[in-house]
Amino acid sequence: MLKLLKKLEPKEWFLFAVSLMFIVVQVWLDLELPDYMRDITQLIQTPGSEMSEIMAAGGWMLLCALGSLATSVVVAGIAARIAADFSARLRSTLFDKVQSFSMEEINSFSTASLITRSTNDITQVQMLIVIGLQLLVKAPILAVWAILKITGKSWQWSLATGASVGILVLIVAVCILLVLPKFKKLQLLTDNLNRVSRENLNGLRVIRAYNAEQYQEEKFAAANNELTRTNLFANNVMTMLMPSITLIMSGLSLSIYWIGAIVIQAAEGTAKMGLLSDMIVFSSYAMQVVMAFMMLIMIFILLPRAQVSAKRINEVLETAPSLKNGSVTQLPVKRENELEFRGVSFKYPDAEEYVLEDISFTAKKGETVAFIGSTGCGKSTLVNLIPRFYDATAGEVLIGGINVREYDQQVLRNKMGYVSQKAVLFGGTVTSNIAFGENGSGSLMTSDIVDAVYTSQSSEFVEKLEGNYDAHIAQGGTNLSGGQKQRLSIARAIARRPEILIFDDSFSALDYKTDRKLRSELKKDAQGTTKLIVAQRIGTIKDADTIIVLEAGRIAGKGTHDELMQTCSVYQEIAYSQLSKEELA
Repeated sequence: MLKLLKKLEPKEWFLFAVSLMFIVVQVWLDLELPDYMRDITQLIQTPGSEMSEIMAAGGWMLLCALGSLATSVVVAGIAARIAADFSARLRSTLFDKVQSFSMEEINSFSTASLITRSTNDITQVQMLIVIGLQLLVKAPILAVWAILKITGKSWQWSLATGASVGILVLIVAVCILLVLPKFKKLQLLTDNLNRVSRENLNGLRVIRAYNAEQYQEEKFAAANNELTRTNLFANNVMTMLMPSITLIMSGLSLSIYWIGAIVIQAAEGTAKMGLLSDMIVFSSYAMQVVMAFMMLIMIFILLPRAQVSAKRINEVLETAPSLKNGSVTQLPVKRENELEFRGVSFKYPDAEEYVLEDISFTAKKGETVAFIGSTGCGKSTLVNLIPRFYDATAGEVLIGGINVREYDQQVLRNKMGYVSQKAVLFGGTVTSNIAFGENGSGSLMTSDIVDAVYTSQSSEFVEKLEGNYDAHIAQGGTNLSGGQKQRLSIARAIARRPEILIFDDSFSALDYKTDRKLRSELKKDAQGTTKLIVAQRIGTIKDADTIIVLEAGRIAGKGTHDELMQTCSVYQEIAYSQLSKEELA
């Protein structure tokens, strides 16, 4: 928690200092009330006292109460401002940190956990700051000041107060020891509930298609019930605190008056009047001492869970990205080879088997290199090494003769147009989706967007949408078909005018006619662009300059379509399974 609080800015520390001054004033006003009560008690007992004197003392009490109320409002406002600003900045820092992660770090935390850490965990910390700045600072000041006020009044009353505080601390300690492990578990269970909910929403169509609603309900109920049981246990234990505090406060009041009755009865003459006033004042100060400890208890209720949340937030913030940023900020102007793989091997973190082994090939500027092979042979993994979604375990991936590790990541990715295996669209318009991101050369012109739409064969449906290029696109592109989403994703990559275009199985949702027309337009409009195509269909890659056949993570064949039909049995099997001999001729 202290690590997070160190991130408070000087302005927030200044506001904290201001709130501290108001808290001191508030405590002083609260502790002035018993003194006026003593004066009123003495005036009532003194013969000849004027009503105006009593009213004056009462008026000062009222002013102290109103002043305490005003200062508490100011302190609450300052605490809310500090907590809101701090949590907003922390949320932004956490988001930026996650943005810098490679897929390795994201997978190690899990998406559900990162969402919980960015929302629920930060909310827990925010609640602690809001309440803590008011109570955690006020409670010790109030307790010490009140104790100093009652020191020397009566050892019997002091002993009763000390015993009450001791019992209170013991009860709190037992409760904290019982619930602390549960608070740690609660955050993990929240992650799990988040994961189950996301899985259910993302797979809703499949769930309904297979009539698996009952199974998903049971799955959610199991996660929800476990979270509920843990929450109930923690809350039931903590709810024991308030009745305990009430019992202790009532018992303390009873003991003070009981002891006072005995002491006053034993006193003689006018001393009885003074003891009565002291008893009333002591009772008020004793309640203030107990209230101070009650404030600390409220902090102890929030602190364990906030401490767990702070630890989880720090885990993300202190995780160093495995992909180190390079220093090269410009690709060489003159270069023979646009892209080269030299003996590249790769395995996923914590995996035993290599996904790719000894991959070597070269792609010249303007060439089209295609990758084909059975499912799971490593095609997508291979192209993901180029924009550094992962780094090669062994070997080198070079662009312009320079290892991709040496490039600044933003500069490297500015030179690429990437179309993922799953078409991803963002909430907005057609234009905002195609002009998405930056390419290092300023914002895209309208003509670039229109050209990209026509090249990707998207014009036939875009220009029929209401609003055309300003037509609304729902989050995830849910108001478009699979083929439409795929074509807009391709348009987004083309519009960047990149030096390298990567298509990761990006033509799978297109019919053969659209596929052929798109590749024909792409060949004309992107002549100087190196194109890498991952595909399952022979028809998509038949005209590529180089086709690389992958089998179990290794290169099983490399060459043109005609060459592979003569030399590569794996390629022949794929070709004959899709097309007839006449179509292949």
